[in-house]
Amino acid sequence: MTRQIPRREVLRAGLAATGLLAIGVPEWAMPALAQGETDVPFTDVPPNFNSNPSPTAAFRQYDTRKIGAASFWTPRDEFFAIGHNGVPEVDAGAYRLEVTGRVGSPMELTLADLQTRQPVEVPAGYECSGNRGPANGLSSNGRWTGARLADLLEDAGVQDAAREVVFFGIDRAESEVAFRQNTFTLDQQFARSMSLENAMRADIIVAYALNGEPLTPTQGFPARLIVPGWYGVANVKWLSGIHVQEDRFVGHFQARWYRTVAGETIGGDVKYTENEVTKMRLKSAIARVTHTGSSHRVLGFVLNDGTPLRSVEVRVDDGPWQAATFDPQNTQYSWKLFTYAWNGATPGEHTLVSRATDVNGRVQATAEELAAKQTFLEAAEQFPRRVMIA
Repeated sequence: MTRQIPRREVLRAGLAATGLLAIGVPEWAMPALAQGETDVPFTDVPPNFNSNPSPTAAFRQYDTRKIGAASFWTPRDEFFAIGHNGVPEVDAGAYRLEVTGRVGSPMELTLADLQTRQPVEVPAGYECSGNRGPANGLSSNGRWTGARLADLLEDAGVQDAAREVVFFGIDRAESEVAFRQNTFTLDQQFARSMSLENAMRADIIVAYALNGEPLTPTQGFPARLIVPGWYGVANVKWLSGIHVQEDRFVGHFQARWYRTVAGETIGGDVKYTENEVTKMRLKSAIARVTHTGSSHRVLGFVLNDGTPLRSVEVRVDDGPWQAATFDPQNTQYSWKLFTYAWNGATPGEHTLVSRATDVNGRVQATAEELAAKQTFLEAAEQFPRRVMIA
């Protein structure tokens, strides 16, 4: 679901002040509430949920209750953000991206070098692997523009022995490293990795624009990695290094901080596995309920690894599962918005829940079915929501 942007289209669109593409948001991506339509209040959201830190803060949630009232794409300045080491100040003119390691021709690229490559647009939504209910505000959806990662690796001449690609951010901090009974402190850059096979996917880019505008400092200016279908931690911001190596990378945020521990009964015995946080699990969430007179709409989103969806359903209280309708703007790696027409809603408090099913028959699990998962990351269970009908 990538789009290679012709150079003539780039010229027609013009360049933004910093030399980035000014693509713009199409009119069809700006739906609005119907006349007379108002929100139904949730009873499970803190009243101050929408009060986020300043735009330069390392942590910011997106108010998913805006879904269906504004753009299909999360506004650039409202896109959720997580940062472990703060937000570094980067001089665009001095910025360099190094490609090193098991390559025949190491490279050092400026921001201008990235911008002059054939631009590729990738519609992609993602969430933080720590995103949890009820609001699920650590999720957003955008149109990313950048240079294809596979092209950079091919130009650098990846060697036959290469197996792993490590991505380093500019942000850094001291962190404790445990080794058996001892710990020691190292000053380390944020880093994540993936296999070379994954890195050569055609839809992974080094992005320098979000929704047609330069990245904000919070979103990784000047350039960041975008890995469609993977959790936010894999989308390394403030990208400064791409290192190709033969051995597996087991850095702090790869093997220790971001992993899921879960138990599974195999041969009558419970065995625990520890896996890196990579691809997004199948997940739907209800974000908003509106009404016009006595008619109600339930709006929500699905995020997953890009596997096509078969259905999304909504249940009211203990009633039957009912089919919802997908938004026609949905793409493979965007969030998939859905709407359910809730007819006959009665006054009082009600519990709503959604579940998604993909084409492989995988059904979004309940919290009880995921009870063997010991860590809170990759929370993809069904999320009941409570609303009050006047």
